[in-house]
Amino acid sequence: MFGDSIAHEWDEENSAGGVIVVVGCGLRKYREYLLSAAGNRNRIWLFNSEEPTWQCEYVEGTTVVDVHDRPAVLAAAKDLAGHTRVLGVLSWDETLIVTVAHVAEQLGLPGAGVDGIEGCRDKGRNRRLLTGAGLPQPRFAQVSSADEAVDAAASIGYPVVVKPRGMGASIGVVLAGDEGELRSAFDVAQDSSYIGAVPYRGGALVEEYLTGPEISVDAAVVAGEYLPLFVARKNVGMFPYFEELGHTIDAADPLMADEELLAVLSGAHRAIDFGYGVTHTEVKLTARGPMIIEINGRLGGDMIPYLGKLATGIDPGVVVADVAAGRGPDLARTEHRTVGIRFGYPPEDCEVVSVSTPDAAACEGLLAAVPLAEPGTVLRLPPGGYISRHSYVICAAESRVECEKRLDEIAALVRLEWRSLAEDAVPVA
Repeated sequence: MFGDSIAHEWDEENSAGGVIVVVGCGLRKYREYLLSAAGNRNRIWLFNSEEPTWQCEYVEGTTVVDVHDRPAVLAAAKDLAGHTRVLGVLSWDETLIVTVAHVAEQLGLPGAGVDGIEGCRDKGRNRRLLTGAGLPQPRFAQVSSADEAVDAAASIGYPVVVKPRGMGASIGVVLAGDEGELRSAFDVAQDSSYIGAVPYRGGALVEEYLTGPEISVDAAVVAGEYLPLFVARKNVGMFPYFEELGHTIDAADPLMADEELLAVLSGAHRAIDFGYGVTHTEVKLTARGPMIIEINGRLGGDMIPYLGKLATGIDPGVVVADVAAGRGPDLARTEHRTVGIRFGYPPEDCEVVSVSTPDAAACEGLLAAVPLAEPGTVLRLPPGGYISRHSYVICAAESRVECEKRLDEIAALVRLEWRSLAEDAVPVA
C-alpha cells in the first residue's frame, strides 16, 4: 500500500493541461528544492507578494499580490481561472494554508476542505476534534488568562506545556513546572500569539507534558486516504523552550510499518475531515502508546522534506503538486539510507560577525554545510527570539546511530564569530 501509486477518479477529469497555483514560496535556502521539483513536473503559477527573482526559472507565470490578504488572493485566483485552467492550489507556508483551502473551495479544486485545514491550523479545535473521536493525545485545556491556566494545570498535573493555538515551529511553547513558571509561560505563549494570524490570537493551550521520543510524519492525503511518506526523529532542546535542533530520517525506520501508529495517524486525519493535501504530524511515543501533539496542514519545515527525499527518493515537491491536483502520488522508494540535519545556534544573544562551514569534500558523509546568517544578523535565543540559527549541516550514513555521530562531529566544525548583545564585548569565535 505505502510503496505504490494510487489513482482516484479526479485524475481522469483534471490530468490534461492547466497550471498549479503555489501561494507564497518562502526563503530560497529552505524552499527552492520544492518549487524546483514541482516545476519540473507541472506548469506552476506563483502568487507572490513581491516580483519573483530566483523563482522565475521554475514558474510559468506570476501574480504579484499580498498573499496575506485573503480577499485579494481569492480575487486573483478567480481572475486567473477566468483565462487559464487551474488544476490545483497549494502552499507550504503555515500562515497561508487556510487561504489556500478557501481558494480550492471557491474554484472547485481538490483540497483539504476549510474545516479540515482549520482542524490543523487551530490547535484548540484540533484537540476538541481528537477528543470527540477518542484518539490519544495529552490532557489539555484552552484558557484565556493566567488564572485559568493555573486552574487547568492543577487539574492536569505539573509539569505542563503552554502553547499558542495558532503558531508553528514551537514559537511561544514553554514547559512549566510550577505556578510561578506557568504564569510566566502563559505570558510568553499569549504574547507570541499576537505575531500570528488574527483569528488565533489571545489565550493559550495548557497541555500535559508527555515523556518519550518525539517524531514527525509527513504524509499525503488523497480523498481522505492517509499515505505516509517518511518518519523523522526529532532532536529538541533549550528547555523550558522547545527549539528544534535537528531531525533524522531513516528510510528503513520500523515506525513506517507500525500498525498502532498508522491507525492513530489515519484516525486523526479522519477526525478533522481532511480531504486532499499533505500534512506534517508531530507525535510523542509514550509508555501509553503514540500520542498526537499536533497536525500541520502542510509539509514539514526545517528541511525535513528534503531529508526525506535524500533518504527515500520520494520527492515531496512532486508529491505536494500531484495531490493538489487530485492525483495519486508515486511513493516508490529509490533510496535506502539515513539522512539527518543539525542546526547551529549561538551560545547567547549576539550579532553575527562571520560563519564558516566545513568543506563537504573533506568530511565523510557530509552532504551540505550551509551558513544561514549574514554578517550583521542579530540572533536572539528564546524567549527573545526563535529559530535563530546561524547554519546547518546535513549528513548521510547507513544507520541512525552513525548519522547522529557524524552530525555531532561535523556540526562542531562550524565556526561562528559573534559580538555579544549583553555587553560591549570583542568578537568571539
